[in-house]
Amino acid sequence: ISIVQQPLSVCVPRNYPVTLSVQAIGTGSLRYQWFDGRQEEVEHGTERKLDICLQKSEKYICRVSDQYCNFVFTEWVKVKVLNSPVPPAWRGQPYIIVQPTVCQPVQHGSTFTLKCSAIGIPSPYYQWYHNGHPLPKENKETFEIKQVKAESAGSYLCSVSNVLGERWSDAAEVEITDKVALLIGNLNYSHHPRLMAPTMDVHELASLLQQLGFRVVSLLDLTLQEMNSAIDSFLQLLDRGVYVFYYAGHGYEHLGRNYLVAIDAPRPYRTEHCVCVQRVMWSMQERRAQLNIILLDTCRKYKQTGAASDINPLAPLGNTVYGYATEDAEAFEVQDGGKSTGIFTKYLNKHILQPKKVTHILEQVSEDLGKDPLVCGRQVVEIKYTLKEPRSLTDPVGTAGHTIELNLRDACWKQANMPGQKLLDFPCGAKVELSFSALFSNVLLAFGTVKNTGPIAQDCTVELRSDPTMEDIFSGTDSSDEMQSLLLSKADYPDCCLRLCCLQRLKRSLVIKIKLSYTHRDRNVRLTEYREVDIDRPLIASCRFSQRKPLDRRRESAQPKRGHDSDIRRPSHRLAH
Repeated sequence: ISIVQQPLSVCVPRNYPVTLSVQAIGTGSLRYQWFDGRQEEVEHGTERKLDICLQKSEKYICRVSDQYCNFVFTEWVKVKVLNSPVPPAWRGQPYIIVQPTVCQPVQHGSTFTLKCSAIGIPSPYYQWYHNGHPLPKENKETFEIKQVKAESAGSYLCSVSNVLGERWSDAAEVEITDKVALLIGNLNYSHHPRLMAPTMDVHELASLLQQLGFRVVSLLDLTLQEMNSAIDSFLQLLDRGVYVFYYAGHGYEHLGRNYLVAIDAPRPYRTEHCVCVQRVMWSMQERRAQLNIILLDTCRKYKQTGAASDINPLAPLGNTVYGYATEDAEAFEVQDGGKSTGIFTKYLNKHILQPKKVTHILEQVSEDLGKDPLVCGRQVVEIKYTLKEPRSLTDPVGTAGHTIELNLRDACWKQANMPGQKLLDFPCGAKVELSFSALFSNVLLAFGTVKNTGPIAQDCTVELRSDPTMEDIFSGTDSSDEMQSLLLSKADYPDCCLRLCCLQRLKRSLVIKIKLSYTHRDRNVRLTEYREVDIDRPLIASCRFSQRKPLDRRRESAQPKRGHDSDIRRPSHRLAH
């Protein structure tokens, strides 16, 4: 017996009459028996053709046999039933009933799915296209992309065809949501009082923003050149998405402009030793993003009278929210539950995950801070904004979807590489695992853990050093206990840990030197072995801040004639809850 024509799958509306047929040749008369998807015989299904009318989808197969007990089965076919009205004058040509649509912009790294469904006799063939080019092996109703990248943006179409014709779906325009945050915390000042809160403030806010889908750059202790370079790099990532700029550290206001004090600012300092917030704001608005948020947990104590601070937008874009920890006075940091925190950021972190308007979140922060007995009457939040419509940090705000621009920003982002875990073999047979964790974008933790002592080593200890030696900005400060709590949350009690800070100053590859000391099991002597691992330029070090040229910036219209004393700062008052 030979099947010369297989039955064909079909896709039809509910209760639409369908005929499945098979053609076979063999010796003598042939007999037919149709079976359903449960492999049960179909009643009255004993002919070459099977007439059916279904309410739901079903599979079928036909057995063809002869009088000599020979038999053969056809291929399985599917009668797919869709909840669709019968198109006028429809005779089986492809007819699309579900168009591919994108309900909301898609975030980097996420997954999105498009679907196109059509009826047809026989069942239609699908081919997906991206920006006019066919996508290999994408021949199903559903099209999915995992780990969305910049090049995923664009126009998607689906061609639906069978022997009776071809139809094209509507275009689905995929926009990639870009959410980026730059967080800077300055605490270890060379010529001014040191602060404690920015460490935990930046760390906790970064974690919360990541939960909201933001790609976060978090940096501690930046010089003026490094602050400008970080801001320039941040601006390269901006296009049409949602962007947050946050700063915690010393600052002040003068003649209606706000200034952020770099850790290398002299005493006394002038505006040229600081970063002007209005310049940052102007550059962010110049990119015409969907939403810009500037959050400053810093003092704002006036040294001279002048015009009131204002946003001064580049154009009436209605896309900027401006939250200041204080109106015209000092911003305090407090001891709260054993950790230091800026009181503004404390309440900001409490509310920031809520799916509310950004302005409403800041109003809640202001209300909570106003009720706090430690700063009541001493610190008042100021909120300014130019929003034309409600905006939330949880909103799926889209970008322009320009592939070239997205690729450029992705390339900048991917420069910040994270070293991978390594298992090192020592001559004595011991194995030491070297792992890493990014506490901040410029602070890397290296962990050394003995995984196997081998046949001759016992009482193993591990030490880690770096070449060049990277300054540990946390050693010897009051924040050491808080840092230790962060360390314990990042690793399962390693044998040793090395903090690599201020990575933005790294000018060459970073080498981790591992020293393994052990007692020889047979000889009972103490021996030492060494290994080295080159981890290149990790994290923000790959951006080469020291080599970057700042972007052109507009000159300030007014410059003070004398410097400011360090009493204009973010106080380091230790108020205890």
